[in-house]
Amino acid sequence: MRLALYTGLILAGGFTGLTPALAADPTGDWRVADAVANIRVAQCNGSMWGAVSWEKQPGGRDEYNPDPSRKTRPTLGMATLIDMKKKPGVDQWEGQVYNAKDGQLYSATITPVGTDQLEIKGCVMGFLCGGETWTRVAPPIHAMAKGAPKPTGTAPKAQGTTGGPTTGGTTGASATTPAPAPAAQKTATTAKPGQKNAADPVGDICLLPEIAGFAH
Repeated sequence: MRLALYTGLILAGGFTGLTPALAADPTGDWRVADAVANIRVAQCNGSMWGAVSWEKQPGGRDEYNPDPSRKTRPTLGMATLIDMKKKPGVDQWEGQVYNAKDGQLYSATITPVGTDQLEIKGCVMGFLCGGETWTRVAPPIHAMAKGAPKPTGTAPKAQGTTGGPTTGGTTGASATTPAPAPAAQKTATTAKPGQKNAADPVGDICLLPEIAGFAH
């Protein structure tokens, strides 16, 4: 039996043990193994969540969802890793993964391996398990926030003397009146981390209705 998830996870009969994980942060954007999507992982309300932040083929729909009202919802921004809690004593989180290929939920774990890989393992009915490794394509969420550029202030005032213009033969602090400083231009679309913009239509996944409204 093989079950391919939208997230790239392959479930198959039997699995090998997971590589021990280093103390690493699972948040950030991850490219799934078959490179069809990126999954953005963030800590929301004390749990790890993941949502589709990029699709190789835009315009996907959740057509296999058993809820008729959700069959036409976009897969971009859809939650795939759901309410994953950290296991005591290990760098591993367990919860559920949503399989857009059949509209079902399965138990799953995520485990950081070093700083640039994330192993995901899912199980069907508790015994048919399989997994794969995702590759980091964006830094951890908190690191992005710390490294965000600070907004610039107003343009500095021009240095010079006060008063009217000087004549050509006058010696003094300045021969001409300094030109007024140009008005500070608004920076182009430099979005803050987690803020929606044209290049990142998903933004902060914790604000997605499906995640923000989750009842714990």
